[in-house]
Amino acid sequence: QVQLAESGGGSVQAGDSLRLSCAASGRTLAAVAMAWFRQAPGKEREFVASMRWSGGTTYYADSVRGRFSISREKVGHTVHLRMNSLKPEDTAVYYCAVQRVGAQGYDTWGQGTQVTVSS
Repeated sequence: QVQLAESGGGSVQAGDSLRLSCAASGRTLAAVAMAWFRQAPGKEREFVASMRWSGGTTYYADSVRGRFSISREKVGHTVHLRMNSLKPEDTAVYYCAVQRVGAQGYDTWGQGTQVTVSS
């Protein structure tokens, strides 16, 4: 069983920055990709950013491209989401997810961390 634990959320002002972290623990993880999603109140969960584990190719939602950056630690399965120039519309619960080898899509999710951006 693999567990994901997010950290780094909080309440900030518009224009501020935050860095979220996601650490995987448990049995040995063979990952295809790790990603960040978010869900704002009353809205569906949406994709934010992802990184392919082999090669490190990154993908971003249009709404965050140029402001957010996903990165990984060189050892282990830890990813970060650096969020700059935060806007009130970035307010959401942010979830980390992993697509394990052999899985169809992201099959393991963290509990989420709240990010609140006030104007």
